[in-house]
Amino acid sequence: MEPITTVLDLRELARRRVPRAFFEYADRGAYDELTLRDNRAALEAIRLRQRVMVDVDRRSLATTLAGQPVSMPLAIGPTGLTGLQCGSGEIHGARAAAKAGIPFCLSTMSICSLEQVRAAVDTPFWFQIYVMRDRGFARELIQRAAAAQCPALMLTVDLTVQGQRHREIKNGLTVPPKLTLRNLLDIAGKPRWAWSVLRAPSRSFGNLEGCIRGADSLTTLAQWIADQFDPTLNWRDLEWIRASWPGKLIVKGILDAEDARLAADAGVDAIVVSNHGGRQLDGAPASVHMLPRIVDAVGDRTEVLFDGGILSGQSLLKGLALGARGGLIGKAFLYGLGAMGEAGVTRTLEIIRKELDVSMALTGQTDVRAVNRDILLRADGSPW
Repeated sequence: MEPITTVLDLRELARRRVPRAFFEYADRGAYDELTLRDNRAALEAIRLRQRVMVDVDRRSLATTLAGQPVSMPLAIGPTGLTGLQCGSGEIHGARAAAKAGIPFCLSTMSICSLEQVRAAVDTPFWFQIYVMRDRGFARELIQRAAAAQCPALMLTVDLTVQGQRHREIKNGLTVPPKLTLRNLLDIAGKPRWAWSVLRAPSRSFGNLEGCIRGADSLTTLAQWIADQFDPTLNWRDLEWIRASWPGKLIVKGILDAEDARLAADAGVDAIVVSNHGGRQLDGAPASVHMLPRIVDAVGDRTEVLFDGGILSGQSLLKGLALGARGGLIGKAFLYGLGAMGEAGVTRTLEIIRKELDVSMALTGQTDVRAVNRDILLRADGSPW
């Protein structure tokens, strides 16, 4: 393969190395995938204002996210079934993030458990939680995250009812995978992937395994999860979550200015402008389209992060210019992980960092914290 110079190069390598069902779980979206495509297209449509004859010799990408000092305004967002893109995937991601000086957020639906990841890394990580029908189990998860010294809890609020992803059904994606002839042949042709998964400390839902009464297999765990997403979740639930959690509280899945104001009223430390990577409500707007009005709606009452379509340092820079403190990556992280494990995640972060640094220089910027809408143009070159 030619030298890897972009995140999309890593995507192509991951496509070859990861079984189709798991690769497309990471790569695809809900229904007709309109929102999935719009996330990237909306960022690509924004142009950058080139500036010259500006001293940009000394540049800084350092900032803070949810009160945590970071080397650049980026975090690895929570992704489910990460350890099935590559064995021990969550551990690889946490280690790569720690080396890069940015946060890693572990998903409730991870393959490696909270405790397994914490034992494998020196740096505490963020934890993402779904509030399930079984509130007692949710409280236990919060307690386990506190015991693991997680500095931030990320509550995902846009998956109370699961959106349908046609590709997962067509691929027979279940946990465990449906053993079709095509799936068996596909896995047989991926010995590197199979070996990494076999050597991993977990191949189930690590945070749930052994904790759910009567759910003693992958199949019954998956059935329990499917029944646990709770459509009754509402803003009052934030009260007991905040009372149970000692650290920073982040709400992920905000896509409306009124919801953003309600989150700020509830006193959360940060919100993530997100449409779940186009995996939930298809036809919802691109995250970056809603970002400026949400930033304007909350002002300085809470920190604003965003995700959806960040595949380069330039796309990250555009979100920062529209008011975000930082961005979260999901697909970009999984492409690197599926391509080359921890080394691939490191390569993803290096690519984004370099692109962000160079693009800042060419737009006349020296401090990532000072980037604003002045560096943006519309597609026709008119001011933003």
